[in-house]
Amino acid sequence: MKKCLSFLFVLSLFINVISYAQDSTSKPYVVAGNIGITNNGISIIPTFSLQEPAFNYTGTLSRGGKFSIDPDVRLTFDGRKGGAMIWLRYKLVDSKKFNFRVGAHPAFNFALKSVTENGKTWNITQARRFIATELAPSYTINNHISFGAYYLHGNGLQTDGPISTHFVNFISSFSGIKLGATHLLSFSPQVYYLQIDKEDGFYLTGNVVLTSKKSPIALMYLYNKEIRTNITGSKNLDWNLTLMYNFNKSFKQIK
Repeated sequence: MKKCLSFLFVLSLFINVISYAQDSTSKPYVVAGNIGITNNGISIIPTFSLQEPAFNYTGTLSRGGKFSIDPDVRLTFDGRKGGAMIWLRYKLVDSKKFNFRVGAHPAFNFALKSVTENGKTWNITQARRFIATELAPSYTINNHISFGAYYLHGNGLQTDGPISTHFVNFISSFSGIKLGATHLLSFSPQVYYLQIDKEDGFYLTGNVVLTSKKSPIALMYLYNKEIRTNITGSKNLDWNLTLMYNFNKSFKQIK
């Protein structure tokens, strides 16, 4: 039943986004996001990482309204491990102080799996399918401080992997801190709860980002620390460094 409801939610958002994209208004398309390389690919749920260098791409396509299509790709350089998802998102509330976003996505997770046949064993890349929904309220104090929460519910569509995932994250954000004339520092300490089927845990996570007013290049440090957990595959302390290229472009529709 939960999988059915998640699928219907994804379908509903998809239909609304397509309808929005077909709107005949003259608003330009906005394509924004970042491309990065990292020493350790870390998942959208930072409990899990690839433990290998990886390529990251997160982006958004919108027309300045409430709907957006947001791809998120995280893969090792050989493409054998990682994941890819396409978020369909809608801003229920979009005000100066308070924002509330909902979203859903279909996703694939890629992992190595040992297969034995006729006495021979080798590794293959297995693609697992997921459908997830999200709720993301946030409140802005001023230009530098904001607080928010994030809830993700994922459903696995196969029996040889996680079936039900609940991820609840409490977020604080401090941004635009000046370091000299051209550089800015942002950091975001967070605490979250994760439940995967019958296993669960509490964690500290966060990131520190260094940007420049004169360059689209940024450097991000991300960390994840266990508080208490019994989740299989969790590490006591995990981290990565990511070199990112940020972009934000507008394109007018050609009639």
